[in-house]
Amino acid sequence: MCGRYSASRRPEDLAGIFEVEKWEPEETLEPDYNVAPTKEVYAVLDRPLKDVADPRPVRQLRKLKWGLVPSWSKTPEGGARMINARAETVHEKPSYRRAFTSRRCILPADGYYEWVTGTQERELEVEGKKKRPRKQPYFVTPADGSVFAMAGLYEFWRDRTLPDDHPQAWWVTCSVITTEAEQSPLAVAPADGPRALADIHPRMPLMLTSDRWDAWLDPSRTDAGDLLELLAPPPAGLMRAYPVTTAVSNVRNNGPELLKELEGPEEGTLF
Repeated sequence: MCGRYSASRRPEDLAGIFEVEKWEPEETLEPDYNVAPTKEVYAVLDRPLKDVADPRPVRQLRKLKWGLVPSWSKTPEGGARMINARAETVHEKPSYRRAFTSRRCILPADGYYEWVTGTQERELEVEGKKKRPRKQPYFVTPADGSVFAMAGLYEFWRDRTLPDDHPQAWWVTCSVITTEAEQSPLAVAPADGPRALADIHPRMPLMLTSDRWDAWLDPSRTDAGDLLELLAPPPAGLMRAYPVTTAVSNVRNNGPELLKELEGPEEGTLF
């Protein structure tokens, strides 16, 4: 799954990486080393500009709220629970299927955090019987230092309790698509720790390699079968993982020190 990640790149850097044509300075976010659900995050998307006659999509860097609220929802209260959409079922779930065929985005990150715990508890979580207690956090990031481009969806929701001209009348929210965690060896593994992403957690955010960005963002692609092919896991051996401070477990903690690699786990683990 993805329940916490780091996003510290500046908007101008993201604009260069993703060849963004439009972003608004007033939508600038501060670097966030502990992004949690319901926070505002950057998203890259292709969409026609508002109040412009030209219907062609323009690549934009937008500020969205993490936690998707379907357009048909009566209230936004369920958004905090819809932070992840499973790649295997995203095309058929009522909450995600419309966005999957028409409103896709990329959520740029430095990497994501995940917590290691016991094998038996992890199996219970997969079966939906128990939520894992969080223990030692690890940071997972591309080994070459490149951007971690998470496949995402976005949606518009209208708050009918507010007038049309109210600045909060429309919500734009997003969700991260997840897939099964890689079982192949990490590109760089800790000396005493997990050897593969699946040793940390059974799920992982689906990272899109740069050769898939244009196709994923293209709003003219609406065939679910065609789009599902883009959700194939990335090539093995691109990631590294290392232990970080347990301070990241508290969302109130935020700063580059959360990404510092520890020599060993602070909390006891399986490894």
